[in-house]
Amino acid sequence: MTDAVTRPTRPSRPPATGQDSDVVTGDGLTDLLNAVLSVASGLDLRGVMERFVKVSTELTNARYGAINVLDARGASTTFVQSGMPTSIAEMMSNPPHSIGVLGRIPAHGVLLLEDLTQHPAFRGFPPNHPPMGSFLGAAVRVREQVYGYLYLSEKDGGFTRADADVVVALAAAAGIAVANAQLYADAARREHWLRAGQDITTMLLSGVDEEEALEHIAATAREVSGADTAALALPGVGGELVVELADGHAAESLIGAVMPRDGRSWSVMDEGRGLLVESLSASRVVRVAPMRAFGPALFAPLQTSGRGVGVLIVLRRIGSAPFEPSDLVTAESFAAQAALAFVLAEARHAQDVAALLDERERIARDLHDLAIQQLFATGMQLETVRRRAARGVDPSELMGIVEDALDNVDGSVRQIRQIVYALRDPDAATGLVERLRREASLARTGLGFAPSFVVSLDGTVVPDGDYIEADQLDARIGPDLTDDVVAVVREGLANAARHAQASSVSVRVSVRGSGPTGRVLVEVQDDGAGLSGRSDRRSGTGNLAARASQHGGTFSLGATPDGRGALLSWEAPLG
Repeated sequence: MTDAVTRPTRPSRPPATGQDSDVVTGDGLTDLLNAVLSVASGLDLRGVMERFVKVSTELTNARYGAINVLDARGASTTFVQSGMPTSIAEMMSNPPHSIGVLGRIPAHGVLLLEDLTQHPAFRGFPPNHPPMGSFLGAAVRVREQVYGYLYLSEKDGGFTRADADVVVALAAAAGIAVANAQLYADAARREHWLRAGQDITTMLLSGVDEEEALEHIAATAREVSGADTAALALPGVGGELVVELADGHAAESLIGAVMPRDGRSWSVMDEGRGLLVESLSASRVVRVAPMRAFGPALFAPLQTSGRGVGVLIVLRRIGSAPFEPSDLVTAESFAAQAALAFVLAEARHAQDVAALLDERERIARDLHDLAIQQLFATGMQLETVRRRAARGVDPSELMGIVEDALDNVDGSVRQIRQIVYALRDPDAATGLVERLRREASLARTGLGFAPSFVVSLDGTVVPDGDYIEADQLDARIGPDLTDDVVAVVREGLANAARHAQASSVSVRVSVRGSGPTGRVLVEVQDDGAGLSGRSDRRSGTGNLAARASQHGGTFSLGATPDGRGALLSWEAPLG
Protein backbone atom coordinates (compact mmCIF):
# COMPACT_ATOMS: atom_id res chain seq x y z
CA MET A 1 0.00 0.00 0.00
CA THR A 2 1.37 3.45 -0.93
CA ASP A 3 0.57 7.08 -0.13
CA ALA A 4 -0.76 7.65 -3.66
CA VAL A 5 -4.37 7.24 -4.67
CA THR A 6 -5.03 3.53 -4.80
CA ARG A 7 -7.65 1.89 -6.94
CA PRO A 8 -8.38 -1.84 -6.70
CA THR A 9 -8.07 -3.90 -9.86
CA ARG A 10 -11.43 -5.16 -11.06
CA PRO A 11 -12.73 -7.12 -14.03
CA SER A 12 -13.86 -5.08 -16.98
CA ARG A 13 -17.57 -4.25 -16.80
CA PRO A 14 -19.97 -1.71 -18.28
CA PRO A 15 -19.99 1.73 -16.62
CA ALA A 16 -22.57 2.10 -13.86
CA THR A 17 -24.67 5.15 -13.19
CA GLY A 18 -24.39 5.29 -9.40
CA GLN A 19 -21.74 6.15 -6.86
CA ASP A 20 -20.03 2.77 -6.98
CA SER A 21 -18.76 3.36 -10.53
CA ASP A 22 -15.52 5.04 -11.52
CA VAL A 23 -17.42 8.09 -12.86
CA VAL A 24 -20.15 10.05 -11.11
CA THR A 25 -23.11 10.28 -13.48
CA GLY A 26 -26.89 10.46 -13.47
CA ASP A 27 -28.57 10.52 -10.08
CA GLY A 28 -25.16 10.40 -8.39
CA LEU A 29 -24.17 13.66 -10.09
CA THR A 30 -27.45 15.28 -9.03
CA ASP A 31 -26.91 14.13 -5.46
CA LEU A 32 -23.36 15.51 -5.54
CA LEU A 33 -24.50 18.91 -6.82
CA ASN A 34 -27.20 19.10 -4.16
CA ALA A 35 -24.67 18.14 -1.51
CA VAL A 36 -22.19 20.77 -2.73
CA LEU A 37 -24.90 23.42 -2.54
CA SER A 38 -25.89 22.24 0.93
CA VAL A 39 -22.34 22.47 2.23
CA ALA A 40 -21.45 25.75 0.53
CA SER A 41 -24.61 27.60 1.63
CA GLY A 42 -23.88 27.69 5.34
CA LEU A 43 -22.46 30.61 7.33
CA ASP A 44 -22.17 28.93 10.74
CA LEU A 45 -18.73 27.30 10.92
CA ARG A 46 -19.74 24.39 13.12
CA GLY A 47 -22.83 23.78 10.98
CA VAL A 48 -20.74 23.79 7.79
CA MET A 49 -18.44 21.08 9.17
CA GLU A 50 -21.32 18.95 10.43
CA ARG A 51 -23.08 19.10 7.04
CA PHE A 52 -19.81 18.36 5.24
CA VAL A 53 -19.22 15.19 7.27
CA LYS A 54 -22.85 14.13 6.97
CA VAL A 55 -23.14 14.43 3.18
CA SER A 56 -19.67 12.90 2.70
CA THR A 57 -20.67 9.74 4.58
CA GLU A 58 -24.05 9.60 2.87
CA LEU A 59 -22.71 9.95 -0.70
CA THR A 60 -19.87 7.46 -0.18
CA ASN A 61 -21.82 5.04 2.05
CA ALA A 62 -19.08 5.27 4.69
CA ARG A 63 -19.93 4.08 8.16
CA TYR A 64 -17.64 6.57 9.90
CA GLY A 65 -16.74 10.13 8.96
CA ALA A 66 -14.95 13.04 10.59
CA ILE A 67 -13.30 16.35 9.88
CA ASN A 68 -10.26 17.26 11.92
CA VAL A 69 -9.13 20.92 12.08
CA LEU A 70 -5.48 21.25 13.07
CA ASP A 71 -3.30 24.07 14.32
CA ALA A 72 0.17 24.95 13.04
CA ARG A 73 1.73 22.23 15.21
CA GLY A 74 -0.57 19.51 13.90
CA ALA A 75 -2.68 19.34 17.06
CA SER A 76 -6.43 19.03 16.73
CA THR A 77 -8.45 22.15 17.56
CA THR A 78 -11.86 21.06 16.25
CA PHE A 79 -13.08 17.52 15.64
CA VAL A 80 -16.53 16.74 14.23
CA GLN A 81 -17.41 13.07 13.70
CA SER A 82 -20.33 10.99 12.49
CA GLY A 83 -21.17 7.31 12.92
CA MET A 84 -19.38 6.60 16.17
CA PRO A 85 -21.70 6.13 19.16
CA THR A 86 -21.53 8.96 21.67
CA SER A 87 -20.58 6.61 24.51
CA ILE A 88 -17.54 5.36 22.58
CA ALA A 89 -16.58 8.87 21.42
CA GLU A 90 -16.63 10.07 25.03
CA MET A 91 -14.29 7.24 26.11
CA MET A 92 -11.71 8.44 23.58
CA SER A 93 -10.32 11.41 25.48
CA ASN A 94 -8.38 13.16 22.70
CA PRO A 95 -9.07 13.63 18.97
CA PRO A 96 -6.42 12.27 16.58
CA HIS A 97 -3.35 14.27 15.57
CA SER A 98 -1.82 14.46 12.11
CA ILE A 99 0.54 11.52 12.62
CA GLY A 100 0.79 7.96 11.30
CA VAL A 101 -1.52 7.19 8.39
CA LEU A 102 -3.42 10.43 8.99
CA GLY A 103 -0.21 12.35 8.47
CA ARG A 104 0.14 10.90 4.96
CA ILE A 105 -2.99 12.52 3.55
CA PRO A 106 -1.79 14.78 0.70
CA ALA A 107 -2.62 18.48 0.42
CA HIS A 108 -4.03 17.79 -3.07
CA GLY A 109 -5.90 14.67 -4.07
CA VAL A 110 -6.87 11.85 -1.71
CA LEU A 111 -5.42 8.93 0.21
CA LEU A 112 -7.49 5.86 -0.67
CA LEU A 113 -6.70 2.60 1.14
CA GLU A 114 -8.28 -0.85 1.10
CA ASP A 115 -7.10 -1.45 4.66
CA LEU A 116 -5.43 1.33 6.61
CA THR A 117 -4.03 -1.17 9.15
CA GLN A 118 -1.78 -2.54 6.39
CA HIS A 119 -0.20 0.84 5.64
CA PRO A 120 3.48 1.10 6.70
CA ALA A 121 2.74 4.27 8.71
CA PHE A 122 -0.08 2.68 10.75
CA ARG A 123 0.64 2.95 14.49
CA GLY A 124 -2.36 1.17 15.89
CA PHE A 125 -5.68 2.39 17.29
CA PRO A 126 -6.06 4.14 20.63
CA PRO A 127 -7.98 2.38 23.44
CA ASN A 128 -11.75 1.99 22.86
CA HIS A 129 -11.38 2.83 19.15
CA PRO A 130 -13.66 0.70 16.92
CA PRO A 131 -11.93 -1.40 14.23
CA MET A 132 -11.59 0.23 10.80
CA GLY A 133 -10.32 -1.05 7.48
CA SER A 134 -11.15 0.78 4.27
CA PHE A 135 -10.18 4.44 4.38
CA LEU A 136 -10.52 7.60 2.31
CA GLY A 137 -8.83 10.82 3.42
CA ALA A 138 -8.72 14.27 1.80
CA ALA A 139 -7.51 17.72 2.73
CA VAL A 140 -9.87 20.68 3.05
CA ARG A 141 -8.11 23.82 1.83
CA VAL A 142 -9.09 27.41 2.59
CA ARG A 143 -7.38 30.04 0.45
CA GLU A 144 -4.86 27.42 -0.72
CA GLN A 145 -3.89 26.57 2.86
CA VAL A 146 -4.79 23.23 4.45
CA TYR A 147 -7.51 23.93 7.02
CA GLY A 148 -8.28 20.37 8.08
CA TYR A 149 -8.69 16.78 6.91
CA LEU A 150 -11.69 14.63 6.10
CA TYR A 151 -11.56 11.00 7.28
CA LEU A 152 -13.97 8.38 5.89
CA SER A 153 -13.81 4.72 6.86
CA GLU A 154 -15.61 1.37 6.70
CA LYS A 155 -17.45 1.15 3.41
CA ASP A 156 -18.68 -2.25 2.33
CA GLY A 157 -16.62 -3.32 -0.68
CA GLY A 158 -14.12 -0.47 -0.23
CA PHE A 159 -14.03 3.07 -1.55
CA THR A 160 -13.86 3.74 -5.30
CA ARG A 161 -12.45 6.39 -7.57
CA ALA A 162 -15.95 7.82 -7.84
CA ASP A 163 -15.97 8.21 -4.06
CA ALA A 164 -12.65 10.03 -4.30
CA ASP A 165 -14.07 12.41 -6.93
CA VAL A 166 -17.09 13.07 -4.71
CA VAL A 167 -14.88 13.81 -1.72
CA VAL A 168 -12.63 16.16 -3.71
CA ALA A 169 -15.66 18.12 -4.92
CA LEU A 170 -17.16 18.28 -1.45
CA ALA A 171 -13.83 19.32 0.09
CA ALA A 172 -13.61 22.21 -2.38
CA ALA A 173 -17.15 23.29 -1.51
CA ALA A 174 -16.38 22.95 2.19
CA GLY A 175 -13.28 25.13 1.78
CA ILE A 176 -15.37 27.88 0.20
CA ALA A 177 -18.04 27.52 2.90
CA VAL A 178 -15.45 27.65 5.67
CA ALA A 179 -13.91 30.79 4.15
CA ASN A 180 -17.34 32.44 3.95
CA ALA A 181 -18.18 31.39 7.50
CA GLN A 182 -14.87 32.80 8.74
CA LEU A 183 -15.51 36.10 6.97
CA TYR A 184 -19.02 36.24 8.41
CA ALA A 185 -17.73 35.44 11.91
CA ASP A 186 -14.98 38.06 11.58
CA ALA A 187 -17.52 40.68 10.51
CA ALA A 188 -19.81 39.79 13.41
CA ARG A 189 -16.86 39.97 15.81
CA ARG A 190 -15.79 43.36 14.47
CA GLU A 191 -19.33 44.66 14.84
CA HIS A 192 -19.45 43.35 18.42
CA TRP A 193 -16.08 44.98 19.22
CA LEU A 194 -17.21 48.31 17.75
CA ARG A 195 -20.51 48.22 19.62
CA ALA A 196 -18.66 47.37 22.82
CA GLY A 197 -16.30 50.32 22.29
CA GLN A 198 -19.26 52.65 21.81
CA ASP A 199 -20.84 51.36 25.03
CA ILE A 200 -17.62 52.08 26.93
CA THR A 201 -17.46 55.61 25.52
CA THR A 202 -21.08 56.23 26.46
CA MET A 203 -20.53 54.91 29.99
CA LEU A 204 -17.47 57.05 30.66
CA LEU A 205 -18.85 60.24 29.14
CA SER A 206 -22.17 59.84 30.97
CA GLY A 207 -20.30 60.00 34.28
CA VAL A 208 -20.35 56.34 35.32
CA ASP A 209 -17.98 55.28 38.08
CA GLU A 210 -14.49 54.53 36.70
CA GLU A 211 -14.30 51.16 38.50
CA GLU A 212 -17.58 50.08 36.89
CA ALA A 213 -16.29 51.13 33.46
CA LEU A 214 -13.07 49.12 33.95
CA GLU A 215 -15.05 46.04 34.92
CA HIS A 216 -17.21 46.45 31.83
CA ILE A 217 -14.14 46.78 29.58
CA ALA A 218 -12.61 43.55 30.91
CA ALA A 219 -15.86 41.56 30.82
CA THR A 220 -16.70 42.76 27.31
CA ALA A 221 -13.23 42.00 25.96
CA ARG A 222 -13.36 38.47 27.38
CA GLU A 223 -16.81 37.81 25.94
CA VAL A 224 -16.23 39.26 22.47
CA SER A 225 -12.84 37.59 21.96
CA GLY A 226 -14.06 34.17 23.08
CA ALA A 227 -11.41 34.15 25.79
CA ASP A 228 -11.42 32.65 29.27
CA THR A 229 -9.91 35.66 31.07
CA ALA A 230 -9.35 39.35 30.46
CA ALA A 231 -7.19 41.67 32.55
CA LEU A 232 -6.28 45.36 32.60
CA ALA A 233 -2.72 46.37 33.47
CA LEU A 234 -2.67 50.04 34.46
CA PRO A 235 0.03 52.43 35.73
CA GLY A 236 0.16 52.31 39.52
CA VAL A 237 2.13 53.71 42.43
CA GLY A 238 5.79 54.25 41.65
CA GLY A 239 5.24 54.05 37.91
CA GLU A 240 4.70 50.28 37.97
CA LEU A 241 2.36 48.56 35.51
CA VAL A 242 -0.02 46.54 37.68
CA VAL A 243 -2.98 44.26 36.89
CA GLU A 244 -5.69 46.20 38.68
CA LEU A 245 -8.71 44.35 37.36
CA ALA A 246 -9.39 40.91 35.86
CA ASP A 247 -12.48 39.01 34.78
CA GLY A 248 -13.02 35.30 34.17
CA HIS A 249 -11.07 32.12 34.93
CA ALA A 250 -8.41 32.48 37.67
CA ALA A 251 -8.95 36.24 37.69
CA GLU A 252 -8.08 36.55 41.39
CA SER A 253 -4.59 35.16 40.82
CA LEU A 254 -3.81 37.92 38.31
CA ILE A 255 -4.96 40.95 40.31
CA GLY A 256 -2.00 42.80 41.78
CA ALA A 257 0.57 41.20 39.46
CA VAL A 258 3.37 43.63 38.54
CA MET A 259 4.46 43.56 34.90
CA PRO A 260 8.27 43.39 34.38
CA ARG A 261 9.79 46.54 32.89
CA ASP A 262 11.32 44.58 30.03
CA GLY A 263 8.28 42.37 29.52
CA ARG A 264 5.60 42.19 26.85
CA SER A 265 3.11 44.50 28.59
CA TRP A 266 5.53 47.42 28.85
CA SER A 267 6.67 46.85 25.27
CA VAL A 268 3.08 46.92 24.01
CA MET A 269 2.22 50.09 25.94
CA ASP A 270 5.43 51.93 25.00
CA GLU A 271 5.37 51.00 21.32
CA GLY A 272 1.61 51.22 20.87
CA ARG A 273 1.45 47.93 18.96
CA GLY A 274 -0.44 44.82 20.02
CA LEU A 275 1.05 41.36 20.37
CA LEU A 276 -0.09 37.76 19.97
CA VAL A 277 1.45 34.90 21.97
CA GLU A 278 0.75 31.33 20.93
CA SER A 279 1.14 29.96 24.46
CA LEU A 280 2.29 31.62 27.66
CA SER A 281 2.71 28.25 29.36
CA ALA A 282 5.23 27.18 26.73
CA SER A 283 7.11 30.51 26.73
CA ARG A 284 10.39 30.71 28.60
CA VAL A 285 10.25 34.49 29.07
CA VAL A 286 7.06 34.66 31.16
CA ARG A 287 8.09 35.88 34.61
CA VAL A 288 4.62 36.61 36.01
CA ALA A 289 3.84 33.26 37.63
CA PRO A 290 -0.01 33.37 37.36
CA MET A 291 0.24 33.90 33.60
CA ARG A 292 2.07 30.60 33.10
CA ALA A 293 -1.28 28.91 33.77
CA PHE A 294 -2.64 30.20 30.43
CA GLY A 295 -2.07 29.30 26.80
CA PRO A 296 -2.83 31.75 23.95
CA ALA A 297 -2.63 35.43 24.86
CA LEU A 298 -3.40 38.76 23.23
CA PHE A 299 -1.92 42.10 24.36
CA ALA A 300 -3.56 45.33 23.10
CA PRO A 301 -2.39 48.83 24.08
CA LEU A 302 -4.81 51.25 25.73
CA GLN A 303 -3.30 54.20 23.90
CA THR A 304 -4.51 57.41 22.31
CA SER A 305 -2.60 60.29 20.72
CA GLY A 306 0.68 58.67 21.71
CA ARG A 307 -0.27 58.45 25.36
CA GLY A 308 -0.27 55.01 27.01
CA VAL A 309 -3.14 54.50 29.45
CA GLY A 310 -2.55 50.79 30.07
CA VAL A 311 -2.69 47.36 28.44
CA LEU A 312 -5.61 45.03 27.75
CA ILE A 313 -4.58 41.37 28.20
CA VAL A 314 -6.89 38.64 26.89
CA LEU A 315 -6.11 35.00 27.77
CA ARG A 316 -7.26 31.50 26.88
CA ARG A 317 -6.67 28.25 28.71
CA ILE A 318 -3.84 25.90 27.81
CA GLY A 319 -4.71 23.87 24.72
CA SER A 320 -7.21 26.40 23.35
CA ALA A 321 -7.07 27.71 19.80
CA PRO A 322 -4.65 30.64 19.42
CA PHE A 323 -5.87 34.14 18.66
CA GLU A 324 -5.97 35.17 15.01
CA PRO A 325 -4.42 38.37 13.58
CA SER A 326 -7.97 39.62 12.95
CA ASP A 327 -8.63 39.29 16.69
CA LEU A 328 -5.66 41.54 17.40
CA VAL A 329 -6.80 44.21 14.92
CA THR A 330 -10.29 44.45 16.42
CA ALA A 331 -8.99 44.28 20.00
CA GLU A 332 -6.55 47.13 19.28
CA SER A 333 -9.40 49.24 17.90
CA PHE A 334 -11.53 48.51 20.95
CA ALA A 335 -8.66 49.30 23.33
CA ALA A 336 -7.88 52.58 21.53
CA GLN A 337 -11.52 53.64 21.73
CA ALA A 338 -11.63 52.78 25.44
CA ALA A 339 -8.40 54.74 26.02
CA LEU A 340 -9.80 57.77 24.19
CA ALA A 341 -12.94 57.62 26.31
CA PHE A 342 -10.78 57.52 29.45
CA VAL A 343 -8.79 60.56 28.35
CA LEU A 344 -11.98 62.46 27.54
CA ALA A 345 -13.46 61.48 30.89
CA GLU A 346 -10.30 62.70 32.64
CA ALA A 347 -10.48 65.97 30.71
CA ARG A 348 -14.09 66.39 31.69
CA HIS A 349 -13.20 65.67 35.32
CA ALA A 350 -10.42 68.26 35.17
CA GLN A 351 -12.88 70.71 33.67
CA ASP A 352 -15.35 69.97 36.47
CA VAL A 353 -12.61 70.54 39.06
CA ALA A 354 -11.68 73.84 37.40
CA ALA A 355 -15.34 74.86 37.35
CA LEU A 356 -15.62 73.95 41.03
CA LEU A 357 -12.59 76.12 41.86
CA ASP A 358 -14.07 78.98 39.85
CA GLU A 359 -17.35 78.54 41.68
CA ARG A 360 -15.59 78.66 45.03
CA GLU A 361 -13.82 81.85 44.02
CA ARG A 362 -17.16 83.35 42.97
CA ILE A 363 -18.73 82.36 46.29
CA ALA A 364 -15.78 83.89 48.14
CA ARG A 365 -16.20 87.14 46.17
CA ASP A 366 -19.93 87.18 46.84
CA LEU A 367 -19.41 86.59 50.53
CA HIS A 368 -16.82 89.37 50.66
CA ASP A 369 -18.51 91.92 48.44
CA LEU A 370 -22.07 91.34 49.61
CA ALA A 371 -22.44 89.70 53.00
CA ILE A 372 -19.15 90.53 54.75
CA GLN A 373 -19.03 94.14 53.59
CA GLN A 374 -22.63 94.62 54.66
CA LEU A 375 -21.94 93.05 58.05
CA PHE A 376 -18.86 95.26 58.43
CA ALA A 377 -20.98 98.33 57.74
CA THR A 378 -23.51 97.08 60.29
CA GLY A 379 -20.71 96.71 62.84
CA MET A 380 -19.65 100.29 62.20
CA GLN A 381 -23.22 101.45 62.82
CA LEU A 382 -23.44 99.54 66.08
CA GLU A 383 -20.06 100.97 67.14
CA THR A 384 -21.49 104.46 66.56
CA VAL A 385 -24.47 103.60 68.73
CA ARG A 386 -22.16 102.36 71.48
CA ARG A 387 -20.05 105.55 71.47
CA ARG A 388 -23.07 107.86 71.46
CA ALA A 389 -24.79 105.85 74.20
CA ALA A 390 -21.60 106.19 76.28
CA ARG A 391 -21.78 109.98 75.87
CA GLY A 392 -25.39 110.00 77.16
CA VAL A 393 -27.09 110.76 73.88
CA ASP A 394 -30.88 110.55 73.99
CA PRO A 395 -31.86 106.91 73.11
CA SER A 396 -34.53 108.13 70.72
CA GLU A 397 -31.76 109.53 68.52
CA LEU A 398 -30.12 106.14 68.39
CA MET A 399 -33.22 104.19 67.31
CA GLY A 400 -32.84 105.12 63.66
CA ILE A 401 -29.26 103.85 63.57
CA VAL A 402 -30.25 100.58 65.29
CA GLU A 403 -33.12 100.02 62.85
CA ASP A 404 -30.78 100.55 59.89
CA ALA A 405 -28.35 98.08 61.43
CA LEU A 406 -31.11 95.50 61.85
CA ASP A 407 -32.14 95.97 58.21
CA ASN A 408 -28.54 95.44 57.18
CA VAL A 409 -28.37 92.25 59.24
CA ASP A 410 -31.53 90.97 57.56
CA GLY A 411 -30.04 91.82 54.17
CA SER A 412 -26.83 89.97 55.03
CA VAL A 413 -28.80 86.90 56.11
CA ARG A 414 -30.67 86.91 52.79
CA GLN A 415 -27.42 87.20 50.85
CA ILE A 416 -25.87 84.30 52.75
CA ARG A 417 -28.99 82.19 52.20
CA GLN A 418 -28.82 82.83 48.46
CA ILE A 419 -25.15 81.83 48.38
CA VAL A 420 -25.83 78.65 50.39
CA TYR A 421 -28.73 77.83 48.10
CA ALA A 422 -26.48 78.25 45.07
CA LEU A 423 -24.07 75.74 46.64
CA ARG A 424 -26.77 73.09 46.52
CA ASP A 425 -26.98 73.30 42.73
CA PRO A 426 -24.64 75.30 40.46
CA ASP A 427 -27.60 75.84 38.15
CA ALA A 428 -29.90 77.10 40.91
CA ALA A 429 -29.89 80.64 39.58
CA THR A 430 -30.93 79.39 36.13
CA GLY A 431 -34.60 79.09 35.21
CA LEU A 432 -36.40 75.74 34.98
CA VAL A 433 -36.78 75.73 31.20
CA GLU A 434 -33.10 76.43 30.62
CA ARG A 435 -32.04 73.77 33.14
CA LEU A 436 -34.31 71.17 31.55
CA ARG A 437 -33.03 71.96 28.07
CA ARG A 438 -29.50 71.53 29.39
CA GLU A 439 -30.40 68.08 30.82
CA ALA A 440 -31.86 67.05 27.45
CA SER A 441 -28.70 68.21 25.69
CA LEU A 442 -26.42 66.30 28.10
CA ALA A 443 -28.50 63.13 27.67
CA ARG A 444 -27.71 63.09 23.95
CA THR A 445 -24.32 61.45 24.64
CA GLY A 446 -25.80 58.52 26.51
CA LEU A 447 -28.79 58.01 24.22
CA GLY A 448 -26.95 58.47 20.92
CA PHE A 449 -29.63 60.92 19.75
CA ALA A 450 -31.34 64.09 20.98
CA PRO A 451 -34.53 63.50 23.01
CA SER A 452 -37.59 65.57 22.20
CA PHE A 453 -38.43 68.15 24.87
CA VAL A 454 -41.70 70.06 25.44
CA VAL A 455 -42.66 72.41 28.31
CA SER A 456 -46.20 73.73 28.52
CA LEU A 457 -47.91 76.27 30.78
CA ASP A 458 -51.70 75.96 31.14
CA GLY A 459 -51.79 73.88 27.96
CA THR A 460 -49.68 76.31 25.88
CA VAL A 461 -46.21 75.21 24.79
CA VAL A 462 -43.44 77.52 26.05
CA PRO A 463 -41.36 78.33 22.93
CA ASP A 464 -37.60 78.77 22.90
CA GLY A 465 -36.53 82.28 23.90
CA ASP A 466 -39.87 83.21 25.50
CA TYR A 467 -38.46 84.53 28.77
CA ILE A 468 -41.78 86.00 29.94
CA GLU A 469 -43.52 82.60 29.88
CA ALA A 470 -40.43 80.94 31.39
CA ASP A 471 -40.41 83.47 34.27
CA GLN A 472 -44.10 82.84 34.93
CA LEU A 473 -43.42 79.12 35.06
CA ASP A 474 -40.56 79.64 37.56
CA ALA A 475 -42.78 81.83 39.72
CA ARG A 476 -45.44 79.12 39.94
CA ILE A 477 -43.17 76.17 40.66
CA GLY A 478 -40.73 77.67 43.16
CA PRO A 479 -37.09 76.76 43.76
CA ASP A 480 -37.53 73.59 45.86
CA LEU A 481 -39.97 71.94 43.46
CA THR A 482 -37.81 73.06 40.52
CA ASP A 483 -34.90 70.99 41.86
CA ASP A 484 -37.11 67.91 42.05
CA VAL A 485 -38.48 68.38 38.53
CA VAL A 486 -34.92 68.61 37.16
CA ALA A 487 -33.89 65.52 39.15
CA VAL A 488 -36.86 63.53 37.81
CA VAL A 489 -36.05 64.42 34.19
CA ARG A 490 -32.37 63.61 34.74
CA GLU A 491 -33.15 60.17 36.24
CA GLY A 492 -35.72 59.37 33.54
CA LEU A 493 -33.27 60.15 30.73
CA ALA A 494 -30.49 58.18 32.46
CA ASN A 495 -32.73 55.11 32.81
CA ALA A 496 -33.69 55.31 29.14
CA ALA A 497 -30.01 55.52 28.13
CA ARG A 498 -28.98 52.58 30.31
CA HIS A 499 -31.77 50.11 29.77
CA ALA A 500 -34.34 51.03 27.13
CA GLN A 501 -32.38 50.48 23.87
CA ALA A 502 -34.73 53.05 22.41
CA SER A 503 -34.66 54.95 19.13
CA SER A 504 -36.61 57.91 20.51
CA VAL A 505 -37.26 59.45 23.93
CA SER A 506 -39.63 62.33 24.69
CA VAL A 507 -39.71 64.55 27.77
CA ARG A 508 -42.93 66.43 28.59
CA VAL A 509 -43.25 68.89 31.49
CA SER A 510 -46.70 70.39 32.01
CA VAL A 511 -47.68 73.08 34.56
CA ARG A 512 -51.35 73.88 35.16
CA GLY A 513 -52.85 76.29 37.65
CA SER A 514 -51.07 77.82 40.62
CA GLY A 515 -50.86 77.45 44.36
CA PRO A 516 -52.10 74.32 46.18
CA THR A 517 -54.59 73.51 43.40
CA GLY A 518 -51.99 73.72 40.64
CA ARG A 519 -50.06 70.67 39.41
CA VAL A 520 -46.78 69.94 37.64
CA LEU A 521 -46.61 66.72 35.58
CA VAL A 522 -43.34 65.24 34.29
CA GLU A 523 -43.42 62.42 31.71
CA VAL A 524 -40.42 60.63 30.16
CA GLN A 525 -41.46 58.17 27.44
CA ASP A 526 -39.33 55.86 25.26
CA ASP A 527 -40.04 53.35 22.48
CA GLY A 528 -37.49 50.80 23.69
CA ALA A 529 -37.53 47.31 25.15
CA GLY A 530 -40.06 48.09 27.85
CA LEU A 531 -39.88 46.98 31.46
CA SER A 532 -39.48 43.23 30.86
CA GLY A 533 -35.91 43.63 29.61
CA ARG A 534 -35.03 46.46 31.98
CA SER A 535 -33.33 46.32 35.34
CA ASP A 536 -33.78 49.83 36.71
CA ARG A 537 -31.80 50.66 39.80
CA ARG A 538 -34.06 50.55 42.84
CA SER A 539 -32.23 53.50 44.33
CA GLY A 540 -33.08 55.67 41.30
CA THR A 541 -36.79 54.87 41.13
CA GLY A 542 -37.00 54.87 44.91
CA ASN A 543 -35.64 58.42 45.00
CA LEU A 544 -38.26 59.54 42.48
CA ALA A 545 -41.04 58.02 44.58
CA ALA A 546 -39.63 59.70 47.69
CA ARG A 547 -39.51 63.08 45.96
CA ALA A 548 -43.13 62.73 44.89
CA SER A 549 -44.23 61.64 48.37
CA GLN A 550 -42.43 64.60 49.95
CA HIS A 551 -44.67 66.99 47.99
CA GLY A 552 -47.82 64.88 48.34
CA GLY A 553 -47.59 63.79 44.70
CA THR A 554 -47.47 60.51 42.76
CA PHE A 555 -44.92 58.48 40.79
CA SER A 556 -45.31 55.54 38.41
CA LEU A 557 -43.18 53.61 35.91
CA GLY A 558 -45.03 51.36 33.49
CA ALA A 559 -45.82 50.53 29.90
CA THR A 560 -46.89 53.16 27.38
CA PRO A 561 -50.53 53.24 26.22
CA ASP A 562 -49.60 51.61 22.89
CA GLY A 563 -47.43 48.97 24.62
CA ARG A 564 -44.17 50.11 23.01
CA GLY A 565 -41.50 51.09 25.50
CA ALA A 566 -41.91 52.56 28.98
CA LEU A 567 -43.52 55.67 30.49
CA LEU A 568 -42.25 57.40 33.62
CA SER A 569 -44.86 59.70 35.18
CA TRP A 570 -44.23 62.05 38.14
CA GLU A 571 -46.78 64.58 39.45
CA ALA A 572 -46.82 66.99 42.39
CA PRO A 573 -48.93 69.99 43.58
CA LEU A 574 -47.45 73.46 43.15
CA GLY A 575 -48.28 74.92 46.54
